[in-house]
Amino acid sequence: MQIRELGDEDIEAVKDIWNKIIDDGLAFPQLNVLSSEEAKRFFTSQTYTGVAEDNGEIVGMYILHPNNVGRCGHIANASYGVRSDMRGKHIGEKLVKDCLHMAKEKGFRILQFNAVVDSNIHARHLYKRLGFKEVGVIKDGFLLKNGTYDDIHVMYHDLKDC
Repeated sequence: MQIRELGDEDIEAVKDIWNKIIDDGLAFPQLNVLSSEEAKRFFTSQTYTGVAEDNGEIVGMYILHPNNVGRCGHIANASYGVRSDMRGKHIGEKLVKDCLHMAKEKGFRILQFNAVVDSNIHARHLYKRLGFKEVGVIKDGFLLKNGTYDDIHVMYHDLKDC
């Protein structure tokens, strides 16, 4: 498996991974799935979009972009997705590690997650194992698809430690 930069030929596969996560309603804050045109604009407008390719198939992806502007523009934010049939194979870990490297390469100093959903236990454990620190918990910060609320964790990684 290799992790590389998104190409035009990857847009549909990345869109499908992204939209499945949105449709599941358990991790990403967006409510609406992306059309092909919206996906191309969205993924190509990021500071960096990485894809995990295995045997010619896109099995995961991530986006990297500023978390804020101006005096806080040195803080990055990222989102990760792994194709549902490929979960549990450590693809997410490889994506996060690549993202940490890429964030530092792009000049960011910190990678911050604003909303790691409490029930996303595997992601929370992975981030902690990779050196992310938890800032705090926002009670009922995430509206689940079923209409109930879940807590969110704010986490960050100082990139000088990478």
